[in-house]
Amino acid sequence: EPRDSVIDLSGNDVSQLAGQVEKHGGAVVGAYRDPFAGQALVLASLPIKKVVATPFQRDLSKTHATRLADAIGAAGLFLDPVIAVPSADGFWSPNGRHRLEAARRLGMRSVTALLVPDEKMAYRILALNTEKAHNLRDRSLEVIRMARQLAKEQPRSKENEHAVTFESPAFLTLGCAYEQRSRFAGSSYQPVLNKVARFLDSTLPAGLRQREQWAVRIMDIDDRVAAHLKTMQAMGMKSPYLRAVIVARINPVRFVPPSRKKDAAPPMSMAEALTKMAANVRKFDPKSIRPGDLALVAAIAPSAAD
Repeated sequence: EPRDSVIDLSGNDVSQLAGQVEKHGGAVVGAYRDPFAGQALVLASLPIKKVVATPFQRDLSKTHATRLADAIGAAGLFLDPVIAVPSADGFWSPNGRHRLEAARRLGMRSVTALLVPDEKMAYRILALNTEKAHNLRDRSLEVIRMARQLAKEQPRSKENEHAVTFESPAFLTLGCAYEQRSRFAGSSYQPVLNKVARFLDSTLPAGLRQREQWAVRIMDIDDRVAAHLKTMQAMGMKSPYLRAVIVARINPVRFVPPSRKKDAAPPMSMAEALTKMAANVRKFDPKSIRPGDLALVAAIAPSAAD
């Protein structure tokens, strides 16, 4: 029952954990009994200098830490407590390396942590962290659904005002395509979109209409790509990278290096890129593909999964 989770902070169940929190300069915020196993857990605010990631945790990704700090800053809240277990010098966090780094970058001096008394938990996080990883389709659909909801709630807000929320403009366009075709091969078109797509300085409803139009054009291009793919298969070519090779050949920005500048102008507009792709796919000759081309794509992209 819900009330069974209530714990008295002065009780023996949490006294040892509470003592360790106070010893290291933290403050107990609350406590409860885990509804599954009945384990007493403590929610505490800890000095960030006393919480470190387990030494065997995955390496820090500076890019991910920066994006996480930007997202937390935009939200204005640090909502997700880190998991922590007692250690000799303070606390170990088995799953919080990037959140801790983001908190430090934001200048936070304390961090909210859910304390588990069982030190073995530091080695069990990998087994517990079994949530399905987001692939391109999942991320694109989530972003386009968020955009549609925000368009209803904040119709006057501009698409580029939600850049942190949407993460990438490519997700918006691909999301529109995935809504129409669940098995759309979005990963083949992502390299093009990443170079030419930018967030729009238009209201969300107007931006969505534009994204939908671009998605229709991309799907029309993909229909022609699919026809070429069947022709190549009939010629005896068997490879999971056939589509990727075709799209790479018709990509008008194929040889344009990605810009390192965050706000760099695209090499061409989205409309121009799609117009050139449509022209290129009509002129594409399946006989121009050689076995070596497929081998090269296979070496660069080891997974054909979307």
